Amino acid sequence: FSLANKDKQSADASSGVKEANECAGLLRSAMSSYQKEDWKTTVTMLERALAFTLDTPDLLFLKAQSEYHTEDYYGTVSDTGKILKNYPKHIEAYQLRGEAYVRLNEMDAAVKHFREGLKLDPEHKGCKAGHKFVKTITKKDKKATEAFDKGDYETAINKWWEAMNHDITLLAFVRPALLKVVKAHIALKQYDQAIEEAQKHVNNEESVEGLHALGEAQLAAEMFDKAVQTHHRAMEIAPEDKKRFCQQKLEEAKVALKQSKEKNYYKILGVPRNAKLKEIKKSYRELALKWHPDKNSDNPEKAEKMFQDISEAYEVLSDKELRGKYDRGEEVFENQGGGPQHHHMDPNMFFQQHFHHGGGGRGGGPRMHFRHG
Repeated sequence: FSLANKDKQSADASSGVKEANECAGLLRSAMSSYQKEDWKTTVTMLERALAFTLDTPDLLFLKAQSEYHTEDYYGTVSDTGKILKNYPKHIEAYQLRGEAYVRLNEMDAAVKHFREGLKLDPEHKGCKAGHKFVKTITKKDKKATEAFDKGDYETAINKWWEAMNHDITLLAFVRPALLKVVKAHIALKQYDQAIEEAQKHVNNEESVEGLHALGEAQLAAEMFDKAVQTHHRAMEIAPEDKKRFCQQKLEEAKVALKQSKEKNYYKILGVPRNAKLKEIKKSYRELALKWHPDKNSDNPEKAEKMFQDISEAYEVLSDKELRGKYDRGEEVFENQGGGPQHHHMDPNMFFQQHFHHGGGGRGGGPRMHFRHG
């Protein structure tokens, strides 16, 4: 038994030496790659070296740093989390983990980690800079969102661009913010700008969300053929869980294309397809007054036709059920083919009823103002 034990000990020692030498070689390769900023090789070498160790936070931190440089931010979050579990006062790990959360656009988590670092050292430059960056960008984003919700789209666009330009490489923030800018341009009826910004998003990296934004901008600009092509492309690249929604958007674009060749109620009223009821009412009132036959005695036939179409468009788009049918490409009226014979109500009576509704104490009815959202 003594001889056997000695042989086993000798074999264990030999194996230990071999592993130690292998680990040392991996660390030399890792350090060499680190100095050359060959981050992927560094991660690979450190991963293999760490398999021979039990508690080496410094090596794990180097790996987390290298993962950050390869844009593997989830890897950085994971490894710095392991460090902080055993070493809760590792301030550099708090900073690095906070910076990784910033790149993932998880700003609340980033702030939390910068603050934890600042508790350990209130003057820590890295944590102070990271905290300031996040507070600046989130403040501008919040102001932009508030402006958008109030219908102040120009301010919203400017604030989002201020936030994006704070670090234009922060794509996890920039890409969704750019889609918000597209919506704001559409709300302002600045369709060329909306298409331009949406195209930037698609050119940077093709995605279902970016293609949908581009398609919506093209629809608003009445570029129906292109909108159908764009939504078709979104359908092609969509994952299974988004196929149904993409199919719906594609069908909507096809309906819009079909309607563009017939009577287009949205175009008649001069409103976008996603217009709210207030905007539809406002446009109807302005156009009905402009084209009322009593005010166009010099061209009564054209005025009568325009007045008829405006009233018909409003009757459909102001009615939730009728608008739904129209948007789906279904027949709105029986034996539909467009024209006065299919309109449900005399346009003059319709005008009187809706224009004067809600008068009396409020001076001729409520004033309508366009608001988005």
